[in-house]
Order: sequence, then C-alpha cells, then structure tokens
Amino acid sequence: MAELFRMPAVAADAATAVLSAWQVAEGASFTKDDALVSIETDKAEVDVAAEQDGVLLKTLYEAGVEIEVGDPIAVLGAVGEQAGDLDALLAGLGVVAPGEAPKAVRRDVPEEPVAQPAAAPASGAPERGGRVFSSPLARRLAREAGLDIEALTGTGPGGRIVRRDVDAAVAARRTPEPQPAPTPAAAVPRTAAPADTGAHEDIPHSRMRRAIARRLTESKQHTPHFYLRATCAVDELLALRQRINAVSPVKVSVNDLLIKAVATAHTQVPEMNAVWQPDAVRRFSAVDVSVAIATGTGLVTPVLRGIENLSVSEIAARTRAYAEQARAGALHPADLEGGSITVSNLGMYGVEEFAAIINPPQAAILAVGAARDEAVVRDGAVTVAKVLGVVLSVDHRPVDGAVAARWLAAFTEAVENPVRLVV
Repeated sequence: MAELFRMPAVAADAATAVLSAWQVAEGASFTKDDALVSIETDKAEVDVAAEQDGVLLKTLYEAGVEIEVGDPIAVLGAVGEQAGDLDALLAGLGVVAPGEAPKAVRRDVPEEPVAQPAAAPASGAPERGGRVFSSPLARRLAREAGLDIEALTGTGPGGRIVRRDVDAAVAARRTPEPQPAPTPAAAVPRTAAPADTGAHEDIPHSRMRRAIARRLTESKQHTPHFYLRATCAVDELLALRQRINAVSPVKVSVNDLLIKAVATAHTQVPEMNAVWQPDAVRRFSAVDVSVAIATGTGLVTPVLRGIENLSVSEIAARTRAYAEQARAGALHPADLEGGSITVSNLGMYGVEEFAAIINPPQAAILAVGAARDEAVVRDGAVTVAKVLGVVLSVDHRPVDGAVAARWLAAFTEAVENPVRLVV
C-alpha cells in the first residue's frame, strides 16, 4: 500500500535540510538498506536508506530544494505496486497534485511578497500572475548573485524555480554578448584598457561550505585562541609503527599513533578534556577525539570515542572506516558531534607547520606537520634525527596557558617514548 516518505530528521537541531539527490529513479524498485535519497545538512551529506523493500512511485521534489523536516518528499509503494492515477493517489494521501504543490518554506526565511501582474510585461520576460514559486535555496542564491527571482523561468514541479535555474542564469550572465564590428574612425588618443578580470567560474556555496565558513568565522571572532608549538623526535615512533604493521591486521599510520598520544596526554592532564559552556566548564571523563578528513565537498571531523580504551590498531580501523564513509557521503550527523579536541594532519602534503582554527565548541585543535630530517644535539653531539612539528591551538576560556603547556609536554613525552602507547 502506498505511503508518504517524509524528509527525515538527520540532525537533531535541523529544522530543514536540502534534498541533494535521488538515488532511486521514479518507478524503480529498491530493497531494504538501499540508499533512497541524499540529504544535505549543515554538517554532512547523508544517504537515507530504505527501511524495507518497495518501489518509488513518485518524487514530490527535485534535487536542490530546501525542505522542512517532516514534509512529504515522495510516495513509496509495496514491491510490484503500480502508481496508477497519481492525482487520485496523492489526494488520498492528503498531498496536492505536483502542479499545485506549494513551495518548501524555510522557517527563518520570510515569505516573499506576492508578485502583482504588470500592465505591460517587459519584452522577453515570462508573464506571471500571482505568486512566483521558488525554493528557499533558489531565492537565497538569486539574492547573492544579484538576480531578480521573478525574471527567472522555473523548471521544477509546477514551474517552481529551483537551484539549477539560478545556476543557469548565473552562467548565462557570464557569457559575453557579441559586440558589433568597429567602424573605421580617425585616430584617437589611446586610453588605458580596463583591467581584465579573466575567465572564471562561480561555484555556488553548498550548505556544508556555508556551515564551515560560518562556524570557523565565529570561532576566530569569539574564541580567544592562543598557540603553543613543539618539535617531537619521532625516530622511535616510526620504528614502533614498522614493528606494529608487521603483525597488525590493520595498517597503522603515524596519525593513528599521534591520536593515541593525544589520548595519553588527555588522561594525564584531564583539565584539557573540557569545553566552554555559558554557565560552566564541562569536563569529560571519556576521551573523544575528532579527526579531520578532507572530502570533495569540504572538511569533516568525525569523532573517535573512548580512545583511551582502544588499541592503536582499533584506532586505525575506526579512522579508516570514517574516512571511507566521509568520502562516500555516508557519515551521520551524530558521527560529527562531541569531542574536546581535533587532530588535523597536513604532513602528507609536505607541510612542515601550520596553525589550525578551533572547531567550536571544542577547546583545542592539534595541527601536525611532516616528519623531516633535522640536526639535533644529543649527549653533547650533533646528529641527524627525524622530527615532527606540531602547533596546539587552545581556547583560553576553559584552558589556561600552563595547563596547555603541561598537556603539550605530556604529548611530546608520549610521542618520543612511544612504548607507553601500546601498554
């Protein structure tokens, strides 16, 4: 029997989400746990799986539309069920026909005024009567691009203006109009040619990119950062990794060992395992650490939980699983919540040192550079050793400088004497 499929609440605090893409075509069958639709939230793009076998009878929205959580987005049927009379089916489910469907409304986006019919429409502009239907995402993109939403032609359901219509208008505006051939004229004094901005492409912001920009801007504006730097000798760490990988079922990276060293330092200096709250400093008992993973759509930071009780190979397995899920768009918002510190490693790109921005509400982020050969003094003699630079960015509200210094010393000790990471 046909039933409505509603926009799921993929994030606890999200009132809306963007329908990113349908993974099943209309009329196609699917089985339990197949991905039906991709939903984009502020934190991640999530594939929503089917709870049982069935068929996708009708989609009510196309990709690119921002929809309130709980609103119907499709009609699902049992295996082998046919759509039949769609209008009657939708009416029976309490949904208006696609051509009459109202636009998705975002709660924090005010309704646009009803467009009044003009006495004489401009030449080349489509004549419209009444309300111009458009998605909130399309309206927002049009405003940012300086476009009149009422001048666009919608290709969505019922003539609704959706994201691709705004993208097409932006692309058309970039295409230069042909210029008439110049006519011969008397020589005139030369003037400086206007500066050429060059060929370019404007890529509309995704919901995730906007969220990254907003959160990190707020972090730099409202979180009082301070920075501590250290250089760690990693010869023994690299030798230990080689021995572990000879017997471990999962390949262990240098980053996995550093994450374990973070857990060791948090255990020794529990004052660092905290976050700032409006009325108190919240200190955690378990050590939850975020790991920064780059994807095609932006940086995500899934949280490894309880790592003080995990072996290095378990950390490696969980980190690898998170990386695969992140690049496949399969992370859930719950995977990205929590933690008091993030580890961000750019050493694989040859970066020697960098300072990272704290991911709020966490209290710190550890930026890891590349291991390199450097002259060091040991027992009064100069020798060559493998060293690795780290920069610890700290929120000064919950953590004082002396606490962060003790933490960094404990971290450096764990890295330079790595046997404690496996005992």
